[in-house]
Amino acid sequence: MTLFSRPLCAALAAAFLSAGCATRPTTQIEINLVALNDFHGHLDATKFQYNSIHASGQQTVQAGGVDTIAAAVQAWRREDKELLFVGAGDLIGASPAMSSMWADEPALEALSMAGMRISSVGNHEFDNGRAELLRQQRGGCESVRPEKACQFTKDFRGAGFSYLAANVIDDATGKPFLPAYRIEDVKGVKVGLIGAVLRNTASVVLASGIVGLTFEDEATAINRVIPAMRAQGAQVFVVLIHEGGTTPEPFDKPDCSGLKGPVVDIVKKLDPAIRVIVSGHSHTGFQCKVDGRVVTQGEMGGHVLSRIKMMVDPASGAVGDIAVRNVIMKPGQYPPDERVSAFLKQAKERSEQALGRPVARVAVRSIHRKESAGGETVLGGLIADAVLSATESQGVQVGFMNMGGMRQDLDVEANLTATYGDVQIVLPFGNTIVVMDMSGAQLRALLEQQWARPGASSVSVLQVSDGLSYRWNKAAPKGQRVVRDSVTLNGKPIDDAAIYRVAANNFLAEGGDSFPAFAAATNKRDTQIRDIDAVVQFLIKQDKAGKPAGSDTPPGRIGTVQ
Repeated sequence: MTLFSRPLCAALAAAFLSAGCATRPTTQIEINLVALNDFHGHLDATKFQYNSIHASGQQTVQAGGVDTIAAAVQAWRREDKELLFVGAGDLIGASPAMSSMWADEPALEALSMAGMRISSVGNHEFDNGRAELLRQQRGGCESVRPEKACQFTKDFRGAGFSYLAANVIDDATGKPFLPAYRIEDVKGVKVGLIGAVLRNTASVVLASGIVGLTFEDEATAINRVIPAMRAQGAQVFVVLIHEGGTTPEPFDKPDCSGLKGPVVDIVKKLDPAIRVIVSGHSHTGFQCKVDGRVVTQGEMGGHVLSRIKMMVDPASGAVGDIAVRNVIMKPGQYPPDERVSAFLKQAKERSEQALGRPVARVAVRSIHRKESAGGETVLGGLIADAVLSATESQGVQVGFMNMGGMRQDLDVEANLTATYGDVQIVLPFGNTIVVMDMSGAQLRALLEQQWARPGASSVSVLQVSDGLSYRWNKAAPKGQRVVRDSVTLNGKPIDDAAIYRVAANNFLAEGGDSFPAFAAATNKRDTQIRDIDAVVQFLIKQDKAGKPAGSDTPPGRIGTVQ
């Protein structure tokens, strides 16, 4: 027999919270996240072009900057002091000179100051190898880049936030190379955040830098850690993944439905408990729904932050409504974070002298990456020519450049004088030039691989130096697209049996960007000439010869036939 009858208990519960009759409150609480992806060390604001549901036609503004990001996060944290500031990878790497010239330490320090808590790794976090990534996480000055490391701050202490990588396995231990997840206590609710990077990372980074690491299927690795997280009390699950997709819809369209790309297939395989996926890599802003789950991305370069609000039952951890809003980071929109603003000012002052150094006059205001019908670009041709020019004395006959290695157009001021900073923002990786031998047959195989590269996510036509010329047939099957008789070097047909000396950056030379023909080349030698130095010297050489580099149209070395 119970102490109270049910009617009496109900009555008492309505009057006061009796220990025997009270029920736990069911009011949902609000959990807020702010997400950043593909920051790429953009400490200062840059040009942002976008389409919006709130305006007609393409809009152009200055947006981003770590000071603006910090100001926004600071303002939003006043609304919710337990807000989580998270990332989806590529926070560093392929960065403007203000960050890259200091081994990206300023970007890591500034984001830490802004309150970033957790981020997945991206492929660019591996640009300088696993040991350097661990240094950037943990701190210290022992680096593969001694000329850059600890030059901005003498006692670099590492990122103040945690990098996660559930699907990057250390072959020696069989365990994740970095923590797979982290559980945060937010308003009494345990929120589990899981990090992952695209499984094809090995195809877009230097092979020598990731020896001993295996990049597993993203969904499999993410799902594998859910039981352990539940055992530790996790109630709400959020994925931070450096893989993405694209959609023709504006970056700020609510619940967009046109998302396509690798992240869609990954999401469909995830544990049902995962309701929010913060993505990256594709540099495309969206706030979409996939199989009822929220999938977000916030452009690149700090132009957009994603605000995510989840309504959660604190008792059960059940997630109710989820609202997402992509917000443009417009300078001056929020009260400044004085500490971060002062840090940015210091970084600018420290970098200005080196970056503002004039290099040479060029022919046009913008040496661009717009592709011709054959996939050729003005900028790509110029860089390939610079590679050839820097190595001709070593017998090199052909220079190559990959599209992904050119991060921005080479834009200069009205006086048509390129500065060191203008060049550096185009080539931020600090790659070196490798010379090697390839047979004529290998050269043909290399050209065919442009459309049939194992593991590649997109077509990437190689940019070639002056002297090499060929045509390709868009209608022909993969592996047979290059018109055989069209491949010539200095006007002479390529001989399959002959050996040619070629040059490319060290990323390509190791078979990067899914070009195995480069990996099979022989008699390799790293010249230790940096690509940026080769381009600078080429611009100077052309200017002194009275033929400033650059034009409005590609040089016509690569063509198509129907």
